[in-house]
Amino acid sequence: MTVFSRDIIDASRGITPADAVFTNAKIFNPFTCIWEQGTLAVKDGIVLGIGDYTGKKEYDLTGKFIIPGLIDAHVHIESSLLTPREYARLVAQHGTSTVIADPHEIANVAGAAGIEFMLSQRAGLPVDIQYMLPSCVPATPMDVGGAVLDDRDLARFKGRDGILGLGEMMNFPGVLGADAAIGKKLDIFSLMDGHAPGVSGNDLNAYILAGLQSDHECTTRNEAEEKLKKGMYIYIREGSTEHNIEELVQLITPLTVSRCCFATDDCHVDLLMEDGHIDRCIRKAIACGVKPELAICMATLSAAERFGLTDRGALSPGRRADFCVIDDPWKFIVCEVFVAGKALAGMQPKGGCSLQSTFRCSVPYAEAIQIRGKGTARVIGIMNHQILTESLQIPVADGALLKNDILKVVVCNRYGTGACGIGWVRGFRFTSGAIASSVTHDAHNVIAVGTSDEAILRAIGAVVRMQGGMTAVLAGVETSLPLDCGGLMSTLPYPEVAARLSKLNAVTNKMGGIDDPFMYLSFLSLTVIPSLRITERGVFDVREFRDVPLFIDT
Repeated sequence: MTVFSRDIIDASRGITPADAVFTNAKIFNPFTCIWEQGTLAVKDGIVLGIGDYTGKKEYDLTGKFIIPGLIDAHVHIESSLLTPREYARLVAQHGTSTVIADPHEIANVAGAAGIEFMLSQRAGLPVDIQYMLPSCVPATPMDVGGAVLDDRDLARFKGRDGILGLGEMMNFPGVLGADAAIGKKLDIFSLMDGHAPGVSGNDLNAYILAGLQSDHECTTRNEAEEKLKKGMYIYIREGSTEHNIEELVQLITPLTVSRCCFATDDCHVDLLMEDGHIDRCIRKAIACGVKPELAICMATLSAAERFGLTDRGALSPGRRADFCVIDDPWKFIVCEVFVAGKALAGMQPKGGCSLQSTFRCSVPYAEAIQIRGKGTARVIGIMNHQILTESLQIPVADGALLKNDILKVVVCNRYGTGACGIGWVRGFRFTSGAIASSVTHDAHNVIAVGTSDEAILRAIGAVVRMQGGMTAVLAGVETSLPLDCGGLMSTLPYPEVAARLSKLNAVTNKMGGIDDPFMYLSFLSLTVIPSLRITERGVFDVREFRDVPLFIDT
C-alpha cells in the first residue's frame, strides 16, 4: 500500500502527532517471527511504524501483545448459516480482519445473482471479505443444481472490487482429462486455488502444471508433504467436521511456514461463537506443539502474501492498521480488536436477502423412497472428524438396520425435476427420528436420513414448507431452523441462529446421534470428495467418478 502526502509523511517521521499510539506492548513482527517492544503509531487507518511517536490518543498496553489482524485463507461463508454481514459481525470479535471466501454454495443455488448478493454485503464491514470466484458450478457435469457458470460468466467478474481470482478447482478429473471448458476458466486468472483430495504422483504433477496453486484437502502428513514439495500452498483446515491440524502440524517449520495458512472452510455458527475462528486454529496448533510465533505467522503474513495482499499481514509502515491485542501468546485469547486503528465498534444486526427463491421441491410419495431388493449393498461410511467417506460393502435387507447403525438416506432434487435418490449410510447412530436439510454440498438439494420412512418424509416436508432449512423430527415433533436466504443462510442475527441450531442439536442428541450431524449430512452429496456419495440420481462412486447401483451384482 503506497501512501504519499505531506501529512502522512510528517506523521511517519514524528514531526506531527499520529492519530493514535499504542504503547508498552510487545508487537509481533511476522517477517522475523520475533516480538518487538515499542510504540505503534497509526494515522488515517494505516500504520506509520514502530518507533518514538506521540499521538492524539494513547493506549497503554503494558503487559499485552499486539498481532496483525488474522486471515482465513479459505472459507465458505454460507456454511456458517449466516449472511456475510452477520458472519463478519461475529468473526471480527475473534480478531479476524480478512477472509478469502468462495461463494461456491450460493452460486450453485442462484448463479451469478448469488455472487452479486455476496459482493453487495461487503460494504461497511469490520472484516474485509475477498472472493475467489467459484470454478465449478455445478461441481461436476453430472450434478444438477440451480445454475451453470461457464468461463464467460466468470470473466464478467474479473476486475471487480473484492474479486481476487479463481476458487477451488474441484473437478480434478476434468483437469487431468484436459477438458477444454475447464481450460478456459483456468485462463481467466493467474491466482487459482486447488482442490485435489488424494491426488498424488504424476496426476498431481499434471494438476499443478495446469496452474492450480493450493490445496486445503490434505488429511495426512504424507499427502501434505508431497504437495508442499511440489510447490503448492497448504491450507491447514479446521472446521466443524474437518479436523486436520493435529495430523498436519509437523509440516510447519520456520522453512515452510511461508507456504502454510489456516482455513476454516465449513464452520457452523455455534462453533464460531463458542470456540472462535482463526484464533481457535492458532490455539489448536499451539496445543499440538507449534510455536506461537509460527502459528501467528501462518494466520497473518503467510496468508496475505499467498494472495498478494501486500497492504496487510504485518504491522509495518503503510499497511492497514487492523490488529488485535492478546494477553499471552501461548493461551492466545483475543482481548481487544482494532480496525483501521480504532477499537472495534458494535454493528447492528441487519436482515434481508435480495435473492429470489429457487426452491421448487415437493415431498416424495412413500413408494418413491422404498428400497426394493436385497444382497450386498454399497453403504456410505461416515469418518469421524473428516468429510471423506468410506465405501462399505455390507449385506442388507429392506429398510433401516438400526442394530448395525445403517440408516436410509434420501436426496430430493430441489429445482423441480422430481428426481429422488435413495441409499444407506452408517455412522449417524440415530436410534429414532430423522433429520433433513437443504444444505447439501454442492447442488444443495434436500437430504434426509432417519430411522423410518415416516420420519424421513415428515422431515423433508418441513424443509419444503420452509422453502429451505434444517429440521429434526423426534416422536412426531418438528424442530426447525429456517434458512430463508437461498435455503443456505438465515437472515436472523447470529445469536438467534446459534440458539436455534443448539435446539436442533439437543434433539439429535436425544436421537442418539453423533456431534454435528447436520454438517456431516451436508457433505454426503459432495461428489468431488472420496469415496462414496449419494445424489438425487442415487449412489455415486467418486473414485470411479460415476453413478453406481446400490446393490452389487453377485
